[in-house]
Amino acid sequence: MAEADYDVLILGAGSGGYACALRAAQFGLKVGLVEKGKLGGTCLHVGCIPTKALLHAAEVADSARDSAKFGVTASLEGIDVPGVNAYKDGVVNRLFKGLTGLIKGRGITVIEGEGRLTGPREVTVDGTAHTGRHVVLASGSYSRSLPGLEVDGERVITSEHALRLEHVPQSVIVLGGGVIGCEFASVWKSFGADVTILEALPRLVPAEDEASSKALERAFRKRKIAFRTGTPFQSVKTTESGVAVTVEGGDVIEAELLLVAVGRGPVTDGLGYAEQGVTLDRGFVVTDERCRTGVDGLYAVGDIVPGLQLAHRGFQQGIFVAEDIAGLDPTPIDETGIPRVTYSHPEVASVGLTEAAATEQYGVDQVESLTYDLGGNGKSQILATSGFVKLVRRKDGPVVGVHLVGDRVGELIGEAQLIYSWEAYAEDVAPLVHAHPTQNEALGEAHLALAGKALHAHS
Repeated sequence: MAEADYDVLILGAGSGGYACALRAAQFGLKVGLVEKGKLGGTCLHVGCIPTKALLHAAEVADSARDSAKFGVTASLEGIDVPGVNAYKDGVVNRLFKGLTGLIKGRGITVIEGEGRLTGPREVTVDGTAHTGRHVVLASGSYSRSLPGLEVDGERVITSEHALRLEHVPQSVIVLGGGVIGCEFASVWKSFGADVTILEALPRLVPAEDEASSKALERAFRKRKIAFRTGTPFQSVKTTESGVAVTVEGGDVIEAELLLVAVGRGPVTDGLGYAEQGVTLDRGFVVTDERCRTGVDGLYAVGDIVPGLQLAHRGFQQGIFVAEDIAGLDPTPIDETGIPRVTYSHPEVASVGLTEAAATEQYGVDQVESLTYDLGGNGKSQILATSGFVKLVRRKDGPVVGVHLVGDRVGELIGEAQLIYSWEAYAEDVAPLVHAHPTQNEALGEAHLALAGKALHAHS
């Protein structure tokens, strides 16, 4: 093509877009980064970071409420929502300031405004066309709703609205029992609200292993978080005091607020993708395993690409694309090896195949599983959390799935990812020394048991 303004031109500065920009700049490539909002996108400003800040505040509230269990005299006087929001916003602002400095320090040109793909290698922003030898689409996602369900931002809200609430609602109905729904349900319960989750599928966190879903459901029952699975939504009406939700079968449930947490849709409509030859499927950009769209020189990363809508997936895809453009020929990302965490109380974390998926892939006689209860783990007892480590392996073969439930188990997913990605056998992991007392030991103990050398587990 003719001389381009940039070597790499990226539409969207969320996790995928900014990672691609930073990595491309390391190769000495001239990078343009188009963003209509703030650098960092959904994850930093209205997603991962602020929600996890709320979840930590909720953990502090639970610690104060339950302090007597640990011999500490304390009391929970209440939730100062403006104070919680100030803490949350402070975390976001510090990270935003750091990211802004990184982008500036790497010599990346930030093009502020709403961009639209106006050529195979051209993005137009506010009437000005910018060209790139390579263009990366990273336009992100939005909170979805259901047909006929109107979000008003006051009684019927999305996660973005929930992050801006200035009070703790007395009662909330959470529509959707996936990651976002369970996390907000957990926060609000810790803050003192009455919570009911409605999930159309048969169980909470339905993408996880069935054993993990059952464990989370038991924990939520113990916390008096109400939930109804296998219960499709029908309609909602606003009332003087809040909302009245009708579910399939005719039952009506009332609350102050309805949180719509039914997943996220791709931001692709009206951005010129289809007009430039990009193949779309229900709004998602179809790519090959190398994030290529089929249009020469045009890539796509992050939530607009079918698959797990996780910030760290988009981040890694962004790095991959930059390295591919630079000629490093990186290995395609194994989607099954991407770790997944629900940061509720307790947490649910996993990597690899569920037992059902492994059975479907390899056959019922070729899959074995083992569950190690955290009751045998010293640090988990200190933290007063319950849960398990479940390992799924091919018979006489490598571990193909690791599933964790318990407070703070999301911090264990790094080693679990290595075990899965390196196709480790239980006998490979069992000799590794795990520090005592840590929850990390639970992974070691589980592999000892799977290797036939169980110690802190009943036969």
